[in-house]
Parts: sequence; C-alpha cells; structure tokens
Amino acid sequence: MSADTPEKKVLIYTDGACRGNPGPGGWGALLIYGDRRRELTGGETATTNNRMEMMAVIEALDALKDRCAVTLCTDSTYVMKGLTEWLPGWKRRGWKTAAGAPVKNQDLWQRLDSACQRHHMDWRWVKGHAGDPGNEAADALANRGLEGAR
Repeated sequence: MSADTPEKKVLIYTDGACRGNPGPGGWGALLIYGDRRRELTGGETATTNNRMEMMAVIEALDALKDRCAVTLCTDSTYVMKGLTEWLPGWKRRGWKTAAGAPVKNQDLWQRLDSACQRHHMDWRWVKGHAGDPGNEAADALANRGLEGAR
C-alpha cells in the first residue's frame, strides 16, 4: 500500500485454551473487517496456555494479506505485556530476561514480533469470561481448537 492509501481497519479478538499445562491446547481468533467476520482455530496435542495465546495472535496477523490498522483484543496479559513492554529489553539482552535466564517461548516471540511489524498495532486488554462478545467468541474458538487437538 502506498503512504496515501488508508490502511484497512481490522478488529481482532484472540484467545488460547489448554487442558493441563502442559497438555492439549487450542487457539482461536475472530477477525472483523467492516461487516465481514472470519473465524480461525487450531490446536496442538502437547502445549501450554501461553503458547496457545501467542499462536492465536500469530495466526490472526498472518491471515491478513495487506498492511492493516489492527485493534487486537486479548485477555492475556502475558502476550500484551510481552509485546508492549518486555520485548525491547529481551532483544537488547540477546533474548535473556532481566534475571539473565533465556526467554521462554522465544520462537513464538520472534514470530509475533515479525507479524506485528507488518501492521499498525493498537493493543487492548479485555477481561476474560466477563461477557465481552468478541472475547467469548474467541474463547469458544480456542476450545473448539482444543477439542480438535485431543
């Protein structure tokens, strides 16, 4: 897209689910563009809840063909703080935490970082299981992914 072409505005809700931690897990994403809605879901047989939360965002952003202005709603403080607060320090320290330990899930953090660079991101935290329709839909998709992985 050229600089004078407005970006598409996309609203995305993501969620992850896991039975046991680790255990079978699923992820879900609801993408909303105008009056169009797209549902994405998937899962893994042996994973963690944090990895499923991350995969939901990765898969949602990778599904966008063009650069977009994305409002991403997540109930995961791990994902949101990781991308908005912790990531620059991890990169400066060579993927080490402030305590010097290797960053967990580095493979997915790197994929997330790359996926976010392709879009203009606006992060929103939403309280999970509190009646937000988009979050509830993403939760249902994550649980569908979990059931498919079992």
